Amino acid sequence: MKQICLFSSTLAFLTSAVLVQAAQQGVTCNSTNPCPSQYPCCSEYGFCGDGYYCLGGCNPLASNTLNSCKPSPMCENANYTLSDTSRILSNYTYFNGNSSEYDWVVEQGSIINTTSNGEAAIAVLLTETGGGTLLSSTRYVHYGQITARLQTGRWAGVVTAFITMSSIKDEIDWEFPGNQTTTGQTNYFWQGVIPAQTAGVIETGLTNTYSNWHDFTIDWQPESLTFLVDGNVTRTITAAQTTNNATGLVQFPSTPSRIQLSIWPAGISTEPQGTVQWAGGMINWSDPDYVSAGHFYALFQSVSVQCNDPTTPSASDTSYVYGTNSSVDTPTIAFSNASTMINGASALIGASASAMSTWFGVSLAFALGGLVL
Repeated sequence: MKQICLFSSTLAFLTSAVLVQAAQQGVTCNSTNPCPSQYPCCSEYGFCGDGYYCLGGCNPLASNTLNSCKPSPMCENANYTLSDTSRILSNYTYFNGNSSEYDWVVEQGSIINTTSNGEAAIAVLLTETGGGTLLSSTRYVHYGQITARLQTGRWAGVVTAFITMSSIKDEIDWEFPGNQTTTGQTNYFWQGVIPAQTAGVIETGLTNTYSNWHDFTIDWQPESLTFLVDGNVTRTITAAQTTNNATGLVQFPSTPSRIQLSIWPAGISTEPQGTVQWAGGMINWSDPDYVSAGHFYALFQSVSVQCNDPTTPSASDTSYVYGTNSSVDTPTIAFSNASTMINGASALIGASASAMSTWFGVSLAFALGGLVL
């Protein structure tokens, strides 16, 4: 394994155009500049609003109060067969927080049904005009083992990702940049902090990740983080190893997180040069694969979840909330039986939902077909 420079996949979805329009049309938020009471919820992309902005990814430490965000739906052991799209909501702006109705939401981009090597799956798509695709679970995981069965892309500048992301940007990554189909890359982040020395590592010795199905696992426990491929351990980090010697803080992912599956364009002109190089260069929109299909893609067949909450919830518990003594350095998590659902329309201070769609750089779409790859 070799130390490398890696970048957070979710942060890379936010282009400079997003930030410019946010400054012009919406109020941004962070832990030192929380949202106003009229639009109390700080969304996953750092904008103040209400309604669905108070759901998945809503940051309680940057919202008006700790309980401005709706409680996060609690982990459940599950095996998700993604080709069954009846429990995937195509437009996350219609999600009301009912995780019993939908298992996944398409936050941006498009998916289609497909088959590869005899296995039914979904393809997440990337196009030059529409951008990438991001699929998020409606339930959170607070420690446990998560396995995604997938096939990656194979094109320079195109990144396939299977990650966990918390509302305060604790993040754990399996990423597959560019045309590197015999390696994968593992990484983790604590509260969105980009460390001076990267925690990213290249995992070698994989058979072709574009042509073959592989099971990639994140085994996240309170005291350790282990990455596996097809059941074989490739890397283990202990929580103690993440201690910041200057502050004494253990900078280890520790907050409830959603599972996210994505394909995203790293090899484009709006990305930093380091990101472009990491992903293998600029995307070739004239690639024969792209010209033939009209898109690049990655395939996801299934996701399995085995929960391991650090304490046992009661029979009436349904969600996670941040405790009243939570702070940026020491967030605390508690169980709750409060509703995870919202009612009514959403609003973003100073900007419309259509403006948000423009910021993401994609249209929210959903296609079902019989594509065989």
